[in-house]
Amino acid sequence: MLIWCCVLLLLGIAAFLDSIFTFGDIFHRINSVMFMLVSLGLLIRTSTKIKMAKREGNEKRIEELEQQVAGLTKKEPKKETAPVS
Repeated sequence: MLIWCCVLLLLGIAAFLDSIFTFGDIFHRINSVMFMLVSLGLLIRTSTKIKMAKREGNEKRIEELEQQVAGLTKKEPKKETAPVS
């Protein structure tokens, strides 16, 4: 994620320098395409991380619930039988 942000920073610096020194029209196209691709990569990476965090949270909750169920089944009171007369 840090690498993606560094690439965006470098592209921003290059765009700033281009606006000052006017490197040419082809640079505008290349720079805009690079911005779009890096932004798309960041979007995909972020959404994937959010999904993974949600899944890990769900798995942790399932484990907690399984432990609670196991604890409840062990603590069931024993049935007392009435004496036979």
